Amino acid sequence: MADKTIMLACSAGMSTSMLVQRMQEVAKNEGKDYDIFATSTSDIDDAITNHRPDVVMLGPQVAYQKAEVQKKTDAAGIPMEVINMMDYGMMKGDKVLAEAEKMMV
Repeated sequence: MADKTIMLACSAGMSTSMLVQRMQEVAKNEGKDYDIFATSTSDIDDAITNHRPDVVMLGPQVAYQKAEVQKKTDAAGIPMEVINMMDYGMMKGDKVLAEAEKMMV
């Protein structure tokens, strides 16, 4: 079982999948056992219940849903933040992973 679980959410779960791969590579290279996955914002309820992520990160394209998602993550006791637009656009897995780790401390 993974030490930590990081969930990324976007409109369809597709655009974040490449970022997930980059984050997984960084974590593996750093010797970290993380479960990192992407889902759509419409599946956040199920993902929170079934995967119990340690942190939820929203793609910048769905930042307008932050308040709605924040209610769900707050109720579950899970930290949540919107991914930095530049880091997302440049697919900087190292930067996004570092942000997720700060939220899990």
